Amino acid sequence: MKEMTSAQVRQMWLDFWQTKAHAIEPSANLIPVDDPTLLWINSGVATLKKYFDGSVVPENPRIANAQKAIRTNDIENVGKTARHHTMFEMLGNFSIGDYFREQAIKWGFELLTSPQWFDLPKDKLYMTYYPDDKESYNCWLSCGVDPSHLIPLEGNFWEIGAGPSGPDTEIFFDRGEDFDPDNMGIRLLAEDIENDRYIEIWNIVLSQYNADPDLPRSAYKELPNKNIDTGMGLERMVAILQGAKTNFETDLFLPLIREVEKISGKVYDPDGDNMSFKVIADHIRSLTFAIADGALPGNEGRGYVLRRLLRRAVMHGRRLGIKDPFLYRLVSIVGRIMTSYYPEVLEKDAFIEKIIKREEETFARTIDAGTVHLEQVLSQLKQQGKDTLDGQAIFKLYDTYGFPVELTEELAEDQGFKIDHHGFQTAMKEQQERARAGAVKGGSMGMQNETLSGIVESSVFDYDKEELTANLSVLIVHNERAETAADGQAFLVFDRTPFYAEMGGQVADHGVIKNKDGDLVARITDVQKAPNGQPLHTAEILSELSVGQTYTLAIDHDRRYRVMANHTATHLLHAALHNVLGDHARQAGSLNETDFLRFDFTHFEAVSPNQLRQIEEEVNQQIWKALAVKTIETDIDTAKSMGALALFGEKYGRQVRVVTIGDYSVELCGGTHLKNTSEIGLFKILKEEGIGSGTRRILAATGPQAFAAYRETEDILKTVAFNIKSPQLKDVPHRVTGLLEELRQLQKENTELKEKAAAVQAESIFTDVKEAKGITYVAAQVQASDAAALRTFADKWKQKDYSDVLVLAAPIGEKVSVLVASKKDTVPAGQLIKQLAPIVSGRGGGKPTMAMAGGTDPSAISALLGAVADNLPLKG
Repeated sequence: MKEMTSAQVRQMWLDFWQTKAHAIEPSANLIPVDDPTLLWINSGVATLKKYFDGSVVPENPRIANAQKAIRTNDIENVGKTARHHTMFEMLGNFSIGDYFREQAIKWGFELLTSPQWFDLPKDKLYMTYYPDDKESYNCWLSCGVDPSHLIPLEGNFWEIGAGPSGPDTEIFFDRGEDFDPDNMGIRLLAEDIENDRYIEIWNIVLSQYNADPDLPRSAYKELPNKNIDTGMGLERMVAILQGAKTNFETDLFLPLIREVEKISGKVYDPDGDNMSFKVIADHIRSLTFAIADGALPGNEGRGYVLRRLLRRAVMHGRRLGIKDPFLYRLVSIVGRIMTSYYPEVLEKDAFIEKIIKREEETFARTIDAGTVHLEQVLSQLKQQGKDTLDGQAIFKLYDTYGFPVELTEELAEDQGFKIDHHGFQTAMKEQQERARAGAVKGGSMGMQNETLSGIVESSVFDYDKEELTANLSVLIVHNERAETAADGQAFLVFDRTPFYAEMGGQVADHGVIKNKDGDLVARITDVQKAPNGQPLHTAEILSELSVGQTYTLAIDHDRRYRVMANHTATHLLHAALHNVLGDHARQAGSLNETDFLRFDFTHFEAVSPNQLRQIEEEVNQQIWKALAVKTIETDIDTAKSMGALALFGEKYGRQVRVVTIGDYSVELCGGTHLKNTSEIGLFKILKEEGIGSGTRRILAATGPQAFAAYRETEDILKTVAFNIKSPQLKDVPHRVTGLLEELRQLQKENTELKEKAAAVQAESIFTDVKEAKGITYVAAQVQASDAAALRTFADKWKQKDYSDVLVLAAPIGEKVSVLVASKKDTVPAGQLIKQLAPIVSGRGGGKPTMAMAGGTDPSAISALLGAVADNLPLKG
């Protein structure tokens, strides 16, 4: 068995599969593209689903990768166990309709045991398999595996809804009796018991069926193309090869742990309480990689996950005595550990550090707020004579403020309180059930479509033609190939086409198909890529078409031109965002339509009005410079050497198209563009908004639509000028400022009049003092314009010792406002108003000394005032 670094393990995996003619797929961005079923890329196969369901046919059916992934479904176990992580790397090899069971198992055994490769001892390997899968059992025997090392398990069948499924066979490494304190031996595997002795290092999934939830497993149909999907956990493999007790004692985590030792002054003890070290080392990896890939901390979705990870790590830092921001200091260490395969982390470390440090500083203030909240809760419990902090209160601190239960427990026990652990666990379980119920069900792959996957005829898209003649090579009606069609909808493939298939945010071309006599035979309403990459035209058939015949294909020129203007402007906008906001403002999605462009980008805060103005001006400057737009085709390495910007989520082949706009913008792009920026005419930002944590969106228009937007703004301004009697538009700001000042003066006078009126009312109201149960009170109906006026009465009541309690009600329109004020330690105002408010069909609450409520039944005001005495508690 070889001793290897993590970088060597990863590279050996990829090198081995290259010798077996596999294409190496680069690690994809952690943020899924066009997959709403996933919050994060959570496995090695997640980015390859399009190949497995047949919607796209890969150039090479054999693929291998090392894919970074994030899973947070069992975050509470991170640090408690030897192997749980929020971010991990999955090493995978995949066969899309090529080799299957025999080769996958044979090659897997070779990689693990050959002296040329990992050289693991054969007697340390155990395999589990699905009991009905005798073929896998026999394959392992043929490799020389002892039958006693082959364990049947009913759970070894992989399926997650409709789509590809099948048995799987898992490979375990036996770490020996030192990790088996109860000496249970092979029972640990046979009974599927969680243990530290037999470590699962690899799972080979044999996708051979189309799972159907409506059928029993025995009735699943065989896939037309069987697939292999495997996954080996890099962290586990490295731990075994480095002889580490847990994954955390490897070169993937130890440099981080050593730095935390320096910062905290504490020592990491592998055999002691080291959970905080592990949590910090794990979570900073997830944070660093996720931010490098464009995610940012926030209050929802991916952003909430990152915020929770950061806060959890910070709290564990506090347990180690670290009070100041420190996580950001670990970012460059993560980058150095992973630089051999992920150089982008070090390239972005300054930006990542900035985001994490800012979030740490914000959370420090949040901790203070949470502590204040807890103190208030404990104070109220003391007043009520209670000695237990209930589970819901603990959960609120955990969920809202990011407080670990241990911190809440420590602070509460310091003040003599017991902890409702059961209530907290119940609240946690309820939240998890809500999350599961609200989660997008998915992750499975679509059913394979043999008809579309079977299209192998070639088709070439011509960028330079808007009309051409072409031969109809494929006609599909009702998901079946046909020779002719005379009406209805059909899918068409031609040997060449001027129609652009929707891709890279650019919508598809529309247009018409004519026969050799010039007669209209079909309208094209959409164009998408077929699984093998051919433009697949969606056609509304108007008269007969036949395979093998020649037709004239003509796109809608006006539609194409307007889309090209928006697409070219998108490139300018992207460059302007970099210049104004920074290089981190990367594209996270786009849509180039006929009447507008939509551009999503990563950024950690709202774009200011001044920044938007700069961006808009910069784009228009490039338009007015009349920059030439040029496109060249070259290989990917040459394109990168030109400085071409590769867009997030796009896949690029060996040959790529590079779009240059003067010396202002260089991007890889397969879309269509204008010849010169001057053709865009005008650019106008219509809206900027947040669409998710760390992601902003700009809506903009070009040409006539931009002009229309400016005209609409001008018309609004003219309307305002007319209404405020300002003859000149240039005088509108000055005139509005003057009117606002007049309004402020009137409001000030109005407030003064209200206060005088309230004072007059108060003189008569506050003299009518009643007493009940030893408590003096004033209860009256008053005239008030709003709830604020009631607070004015209360302020005057506080100035003199009129009574112990004040209850006021005021009809306001068809509703009623109620105020209760109380001297300190007399009657809790919040409690009293909750008793009175239902009388006027309302509800409310507040602090012990001041509370308010709203109601919908003004006719019940007298009843409410009459009920005050009965609802007062006995004094003393």
